[in-house]
Amino acid sequence: QVQVVESGGGLVQAGGSLTLSCAASGSIVSINAMGWYRQAPGKQRDLVATITHDGSTNYANSVKGRFTITRDAARNTVDLQMNNLKPVDTAVYYCNCYAVRLSGVGGRYNYWGQGTQVTVSS
Repeated sequence: QVQVVESGGGLVQAGGSLTLSCAASGSIVSINAMGWYRQAPGKQRDLVATITHDGSTNYANSVKGRFTITRDAARNTVDLQMNNLKPVDTAVYYCNCYAVRLSGVGGRYNYWGQGTQVTVSS
């Protein structure tokens, strides 16, 4: 089993900053990529940022230059530094672990955290 736990959400004023953290634990051999997605009320879940095992990053256009994703591959953790937050960034943020290899189990699997709320007030 794999557990994915997010932390760091909260309420912040527009222009402020927050850092989200995610830790994956369990019988993990490797994780190909980790990332953050978000879902606003009534909308679909969208990609925010991802980072691969070798450090390659991908950002949604709407967050480029404001958000930074970093990863500690040895500890299976990923952080999302969010600066200059805007009300449109309000959403539940989900951590994703993509193509996870497990000890003693074939195949690769995807896991999601339960989400953390980020609310940006104007």
